[in-house]
Amino acid sequence: MNTSSTRPRYRPYTLKNLHELPPYDVIPPHRMRDIKLAARVLPFRVSNYVVDELIDWDRIPDDPMFQLTFPQPEMIPESDFRRLRSCAASGHESVAKAVVQKIHMGMNPHPAGQMDLNVPVLDGELLSGMQHKYEETVLFFPAQGQTCHSYCTYCFRWPQFVGLDSAFRFACNDETLLPRYLKEHREVTDVLFTGGDPLVMHARLLEKYIRPLLDKKPGNLSSIRFGTKSLAYWPYRFTEDKDADDIIRLFEEIIKAGYHLTVMAHFSHDRELSTPAVETAMARIRATGAQIRCQAPLIRHVNDTAEVWSSMWKRQIALGAIPYYMFIERDTGPAGYFNVPLMEAYRIFTEAYRGVSGLCRTVRGPSMSAGPGKVLMDGVADIGGERVMILKFIQARNPAWVNQVFFAAWNPSAHWLDDLQPAFGEKSFFYDAEYRRMQDALRRRREGVAA
Repeated sequence: MNTSSTRPRYRPYTLKNLHELPPYDVIPPHRMRDIKLAARVLPFRVSNYVVDELIDWDRIPDDPMFQLTFPQPEMIPESDFRRLRSCAASGHESVAKAVVQKIHMGMNPHPAGQMDLNVPVLDGELLSGMQHKYEETVLFFPAQGQTCHSYCTYCFRWPQFVGLDSAFRFACNDETLLPRYLKEHREVTDVLFTGGDPLVMHARLLEKYIRPLLDKKPGNLSSIRFGTKSLAYWPYRFTEDKDADDIIRLFEEIIKAGYHLTVMAHFSHDRELSTPAVETAMARIRATGAQIRCQAPLIRHVNDTAEVWSSMWKRQIALGAIPYYMFIERDTGPAGYFNVPLMEAYRIFTEAYRGVSGLCRTVRGPSMSAGPGKVLMDGVADIGGERVMILKFIQARNPAWVNQVFFAAWNPSAHWLDDLQPAFGEKSFFYDAEYRRMQDALRRRREGVAA
């Protein structure tokens, strides 16, 4: 769109050039030292757009966008951080690397059975660049899209970005695998391109993976989705980048081919929806016929108030997008710093939900993407003299579980499904036995293929 010499240019700040950050001197030196140490554990990259347009530098370190993009020392267990600081001060680099690796392995790198249970098989081969957890939806991880314009400090896919062994990463660079898999699995109707962020890719690379779907129309595929944080972290991707027009044309081609196209936008705070750049980018995407659906986890220090969420949902509607999910922060990475108890999450969601019109109430939540499926924290009730938490599957490994309600014993300190016990003295939840059988079968299959 903009061909002038004033076109915005993407510039990332990482550990290597952090000293060039314009507001570098605003951060107290001791805080900056600790941020650099934390960034050896957690992924760190922040775009010049976030630095210039979204962070309120007068409010650091408490500013939510600063917390969202700059690793904080409090995100690392205190004893581990002290040891890391000591190693760095003494110059024992090999020991420091070992400390970082220990911290990584203690942060539950792949929650909810992503690696053990979700990796599909085709012709006797494990497809490490795909996940197939729910019957109708396949996730695809294009190799060139396993990075982001900026990294979220709470990202549950942090193992993709921190230099762990390739066994901990999802990535595929073979454009033939996805259509072949879809042809064999006719139950699949939706493909989600994810990462990382597939929309960091140059349009011609993205098209390499999309073109076979347009040409071959494999299986029963009807919807294509792109999971992205680009609208929040670099909206110029869709308006000013050199291949922005090519991305828009690719969107138009997808729709012309008869597919439904949705951009799954990850907005964590209403400030990300406040700039003219994001407004223009969203309008341009919607003009192709694509939908924009918005989702994010509920994160302490970032968006843990009803006011932020209701404001965010209202702004999404005003920009023509669809509020979609409020997630519970997954039990991985620095979850102890970010997570919110389920009952507090339910309160925040309910207060925000009450304060918006019906147009915003397409949103679902608070939802846990747990091993058995997406579990909604749906309410509280007193039944037979017992206070219980009401839960419901809104997606599940077994489709028969979907929309089934079940009850957990009252536990106001619980943060995750695994913290809960069945109500009414029951020994297990209704799905437990079948889920264990699924786990055993899927792990035996994986071991058999690996052998």
